[in-house]
Amino acid sequence: MTDSRNDERVEILSERDLGLTISRLASQVLETVSDSKSLFLLGIPTRGIQLSNVLTKELEQKVGHPIDHGSLDPTFHRDDLVRIGTRMVQPTNLPASVEGRQVVLVDDVIFTGRTVRAALEALQAWGRPERVMLLVMVDRGHRELPIQPDFFGRQVPTRRTETIELRLRAVDGEEGVFLR
Repeated sequence: MTDSRNDERVEILSERDLGLTISRLASQVLETVSDSKSLFLLGIPTRGIQLSNVLTKELEQKVGHPIDHGSLDPTFHRDDLVRIGTRMVQPTNLPASVEGRQVVLVDDVIFTGRTVRAALEALQAWGRPERVMLLVMVDRGHRELPIQPDFFGRQVPTRRTETIELRLRAVDGEEGVFLR
């Protein structure tokens, strides 16, 4: 039996392209910071956490030392819960202080900007980073707030009714970015 949903998707990034894009994004992050030891990656649930893990490994290979990383769930800081509904809240995991750090918020897709706004608000409760940057795999437009990523893998103009899926082998058994 075939999954008809898979038949309806369009490949935006193949597995190979995704790997190249992750490598490029890691290089861009390193070019932007003066000290890679000050980096702290924070994944935004759900796919941002997995993308952050992959990106952390890539960064560590490039710099030769561990990179602090964790997760930040902005659910309770959202201003649109009535419209989008709630999902199971995931614990925020900050294994080190964000104080004075170069924080990179990592998410799979930026759409309206409301998730990022909520993440910035949530981050304030944990300290004052020196700098906060945003990295996303796909920028699909339709912003409702003046928030733009510092780093993005691809810009993909979409209809509001379409969705973008980041698929990672560790979670999904396949890799790529798909439009539905």
